[in-house]
Amino acid sequence: MDNAIFSKIDQITQRILGGGEMTAEEGRWMIRLDDDYLPWLMAGADRIRKTFRGNEIEVCAIANVRSGNCSENCSFCAQSGHHKTAAPAYDYIPATDLVAQAQQAREWGASDFGVVSKGWGVRSDKESAQLEEYFAAMDAGSDIGRCASLGALTQESAQKLKALGMENYHHNLECAESFFDQVCTTHTYQDNIDTINNARAAGLRVCAGGILGMGESLDQRIEMAETLRQLDVESVPLNFLAPVVGTPMGNRTPMTPHEILRAIASYRYMLPRAEIRIAGGRQFLGDMQSMIFMAGASGVMIGNYLTTQGRSVDDDLKMIRDLKLEVRGDTQQRRAQQNKAAAAV
Repeated sequence: MDNAIFSKIDQITQRILGGGEMTAEEGRWMIRLDDDYLPWLMAGADRIRKTFRGNEIEVCAIANVRSGNCSENCSFCAQSGHHKTAAPAYDYIPATDLVAQAQQAREWGASDFGVVSKGWGVRSDKESAQLEEYFAAMDAGSDIGRCASLGALTQESAQKLKALGMENYHHNLECAESFFDQVCTTHTYQDNIDTINNARAAGLRVCAGGILGMGESLDQRIEMAETLRQLDVESVPLNFLAPVVGTPMGNRTPMTPHEILRAIASYRYMLPRAEIRIAGGRQFLGDMQSMIFMAGASGVMIGNYLTTQGRSVDDDLKMIRDLKLEVRGDTQQRRAQQNKAAAAV
């Protein structure tokens, strides 16, 4: 091993801790480091996480409220109507079911709950009315943060969702712009960027990331991180491709645990202040799942994903607490109870 590499990691770490940034060129160097340097890289990423995000882990969950036969042709997606997969297809679930899922997520300690629907934006009065019913029911039935992932947003639709009580909007870039034509051709990369900007302009917190392991180069992984930095995205979900039979990416080889951890650490260096949230595909880490936080992650999605089952929630929560980390939702609830008790004295 080369001491000069350890020294360079330390120099970059100190610069970031002092309020500076890592360059994209340094990011391309970092994501190529040999596995021998991964523990040192993770140690630096962990320091950056603790400095800018603390020891609270943000937990979120989602509900797939409408599934299958999506108009978009995303090459990774089981729900695309352009592919033949075994993914379920159904129309909007009842609002009572959605509220029950939101209440369960809040009991788990989740800070935010996402309403996820297939398709490319809210295009009809029927869809708008259904969303209005959903958010009204969630407002009445749970105090969990309200998030949605509904495809493209115009300025008008973003403002309308904000008026309905939505707080956060999730819309992934999916990958680097230079790789996007390998992922989707039914909408453009600029459509994704416009949606992120429209959501922010409406006063919504933006959650945007992508999927790694789709065949992109290491440089393109850093390219996406650089774009997210330029867009000043606050919350960055990282997914790792779980190949789905029947999709064009169904034969891809999943990322290895070391590759995943190195990517997480590199993103923490590129985006030191962002909430880096690990979502789909973390099963490929196997027994190394707890290392996501030591690699710099500060959030995690729990429960089931869109068309696949997640890990046991009890196991996830135990993993967080065994690491002497706190679930942010638990902390928020405890503080609220303390404030309520103090006010009653």
